[in-house]
Amino acid sequence: MTLSVEKARTSSDFWAEFVRHPVAVIAAVILLVVIVLAVFAPLIAPQDPYDLSSLVMRDARRAPGYIGTGGYTHILGTDSQGRDLFSAILYGLRISLEMGLLAGAIAFSIGALVGCTAAYVGGRFEALVMRLVDLQLSFPAILLAFVVAALLGQGKGQLIVALVFSQYAYFVRTAHGAAAVERNKDYVEAALSVPMSGWFVVTRHILPNALPPLIVVATVQVASAISLEATLSFLGVGLPPTEPSLGMLISGGFQYLLSGRYWISIYPGVALIVLIMAINLVGDQVRSQLNPRLKR
Repeated sequence: MTLSVEKARTSSDFWAEFVRHPVAVIAAVILLVVIVLAVFAPLIAPQDPYDLSSLVMRDARRAPGYIGTGGYTHILGTDSQGRDLFSAILYGLRISLEMGLLAGAIAFSIGALVGCTAAYVGGRFEALVMRLVDLQLSFPAILLAFVVAALLGQGKGQLIVALVFSQYAYFVRTAHGAAAVERNKDYVEAALSVPMSGWFVVTRHILPNALPPLIVVATVQVASAISLEATLSFLGVGLPPTEPSLGMLISGGFQYLLSGRYWISIYPGVALIVLIMAINLVGDQVRSQLNPRLKR
């Protein structure tokens, strides 16, 4: 009972401090609005970008406010395939959040377990794991993701593998650092003095206490995964052209910028920037609250 009351008080204090920062609150509200728009995109969007029968090529590259063949107004115009740009952006936000959260969750799980296990086992296994992690971190994440995506081909599954491969090392490094500190504490030594499996000690004692720094890294890496997905799709090695990814929408309109059809690239680019900035601002505030050394 006392433990639950203490947890509730800690959670209340966290949110009380969070709402005292207006920039973080505004970013959180924007992020919540984007999530709602992405989740309910099929209900909000006037056109289904996946329905090829609803696309009319003579409606391609129409300016904002154009009344299309379907009878509704394209408030943000249309792209090079005749898709309603507002609808495509809503579905693009959905894809970005899906790819970012899924890749972040998988990288989080793999990195946390590998890092905590390496700190617990120690010895040659720990040295081998951390040298491999150091080697991978010496290369830019975009380069690793590009190589893996190019080798695997286009598709959501292939892209998630590329994103996870390029990001899991950050979680391994963070989890190892936090778990190495916890490994030498008295409560872990006490747990090891009784007959418990190593898996139980890692998952029930070490890993839960290593979560705060991992949560901070997760907020950064989700935004990074969204940015990587858009970049790879823009370069043509991410999602296929049939997917209304924000990166694909920006790429499809890039060649028309000089001809005055700015909306095809600019509006998806603004949506992508707003999403990434909102996640980063919320993540920065969470990081400053979970890390006492960053508090003023």
